[in-house]
Amino acid sequence: MKVVVSIGGSVLVPEPGADRVAAHAAVVEDLVADGCRVGAVVGGGGVAREYIGAARDLGANEIELDQLGIDVTRLNARLLIAALGEESVTAPAEDYEEAGEALRRGNLCVMGGVAPAQTTDAVGAALAEYVDADLLVYATSVSGVYSDDPNETDDATKYDELSATDLVDAIAGLEMNAGSSAPVDLLAAKIIQRSGMRTIVLDGTDPERIARAVRYGDHEGTDVIPAGAGEEPTYWAGEETTDDHDSELESQQ
Repeated sequence: MKVVVSIGGSVLVPEPGADRVAAHAAVVEDLVADGCRVGAVVGGGGVAREYIGAARDLGANEIELDQLGIDVTRLNARLLIAALGEESVTAPAEDYEEAGEALRRGNLCVMGGVAPAQTTDAVGAALAEYVDADLLVYATSVSGVYSDDPNETDDATKYDELSATDLVDAIAGLEMNAGSSAPVDLLAAKIIQRSGMRTIVLDGTDPERIARAVRYGDHEGTDVIPAGAGEEPTYWAGEETTDDHDSELESQQ
């Protein structure tokens, strides 16, 4: 199973410290040990927004601000890499070819931002499309996709399930500029729509929620189901056991 996990910077590094990063790295390593090929994309979070806000006050333009945000996402990605085992990649991939090659060589790649005017939400969706992933997971600081910002609107409605078209419609009105914060941005939603990528948006502050979603499809977030797909994925990491695999081998002999 190939899975891309996009981890928000505010989820991975809400404040300087090692414990949260180590916990997310452990989940990534466990998924790899389960036989998953994992692409991890790391966002900039609050640290990036602070730098971007300061640079905006100093007169930087939006492209300069985007570049600053990319630098922070790659620093956060390096933190995740530092917490991974010695056999992990040694630096964040800077483009999709490099990331795809890392997945072909082994089981893991890590990315931050790639290009101006493109958030790590979009990077996660594009990487998932590029490597033909089975599943894309957005680990955010909220519990799914809402009709409004749940931090600002008390009666915001959480969607348990959306089509990709509905996802695009739900977030089409969001303002996007450097440092914007949303569970999934519009460009990412459009990539998900065109690729037909099965996607989960969930609260990833507890990294075990990511593990359960990938292994068993068990989560309390939002399922984005591509057109033409069944209600349930055809394969979760947790479905195939050693006994299942042995039985399949015996049937082929």
